[in-house]
Amino acid sequence: MTQPPDAPPAPGLRKVITTIQLWAIGVGLVISGEYFGWNYGWAVAGTIGFLIATLLVTLLYIAFVFSYTELTTSIPDAGGPFAYAFRAFGPIGGFLAGFATLVDFLMAPPAIAAALGAYTHFLNPDIPVLPVAVATYIVFIGVNILGIKESANLSVVVTILSVVELLVFMALIFPFYKTENFLAHNETFTVGGIFAALPFAIWFYLAIEGVAMVAEEVKDTRKTIPRGYLLSIATLVLLALGTMLLTGGVGDWRQLSQLDYPLPETLAMTMGRQSHWSKLFASLGLFGLIASFHSNTIGYSRQIYALARSGYLPAFLSRISRRFRTPHWALIAGGLVGFLALFTGSTDEIIILSALGAVVMYIISMLSLFVLRKKEPNLSRPFLAPLYPWAPLVALLLSAVCLVAIIYYNPKLSLLFVGLLVVSLILFLQIGVQNREVNVEINEE
Repeated sequence: MTQPPDAPPAPGLRKVITTIQLWAIGVGLVISGEYFGWNYGWAVAGTIGFLIATLLVTLLYIAFVFSYTELTTSIPDAGGPFAYAFRAFGPIGGFLAGFATLVDFLMAPPAIAAALGAYTHFLNPDIPVLPVAVATYIVFIGVNILGIKESANLSVVVTILSVVELLVFMALIFPFYKTENFLAHNETFTVGGIFAALPFAIWFYLAIEGVAMVAEEVKDTRKTIPRGYLLSIATLVLLALGTMLLTGGVGDWRQLSQLDYPLPETLAMTMGRQSHWSKLFASLGLFGLIASFHSNTIGYSRQIYALARSGYLPAFLSRISRRFRTPHWALIAGGLVGFLALFTGSTDEIIILSALGAVVMYIISMLSLFVLRKKEPNLSRPFLAPLYPWAPLVALLLSAVCLVAIIYYNPKLSLLFVGLLVVSLILFLQIGVQNREVNVEINEE
């Protein structure tokens, strides 16, 4: 479909994001992982097993981010992993990466929305969880439709508040920390527990790859993207390890291993349930969840937009509002998928499914890096992965280990993932290939 000669040019995404905004989006995408979700790893591995799992995953993400930044700066496309895999492996490779990324980013928001409802319920038991989760989607889809600059500015505010709050939380519980508490109740420690805990360790960092999906909207991609990525991963490593270690050492960690609000409960354990600090933290803790929900909404909408722009999804999902320059239909469609997950899955299942999509995408991305180094040696690479080929190889191997562990310990969810992949691939081969010529030129106001 082509545009009439006298029609105004189709709207594109605005290049407005700065380094601090990109840092805020990167940290914001992930920071809810410090507030909840990771503690389910204690239930399957204990504190010692989960610490080992977290250290392995931390190494994975450091190696991954250093390698992934090369791809993001070389191919600054809203499709992110889809764009890299398409360039390296063609349409089928692009499809596989796009599907995995969609699972990653469409499953993270409902888990975060459920946690927002749980935190609110902790503050006021009369407020049910699901209505708060649904309202979260409605509000933040609306905010994101208004424009990326406005969304990025909101990310800066809520992300800074979230980081400060976690630092205050660590300072408050530090006097109560005892190493013997952290080491207690680990009699059932096993190597199998470490592997079973990997998806919950991934939740500490999951979605940082979403920075790539706003690459088309970044000012000076050569400098801004590397700075944003590296500042983000440094911030997250500090917060993840500090939060997990200190929380595990203030009392009986088993009481926290099955909750969607472990941090305010930790303050209640140390300072008393009527403590103003625990109530205040639960109130402010909403900022961390809001930061991640908001940033993940940006991430999933750009992935849907990019896939639709390339003919992998219905063309109307690539339409951009002329007024706000945002992919409004992509935002709404992703929200509908989130509603479905909210009403059909538990938080831990949604986290595992999101982690499964993430590690598949990490594997395809690292393979794309190796292929593009050989296939396109003259491609402009403003940032080169340090310690190549060892850094991406470490990320690739650890991602493969995580994938095997997730499949082994979660066969039903893995079958669901594969089933959806097969059905989607068949639909793509039957319908999607015919629509590959459809692109953003069809956008309407």
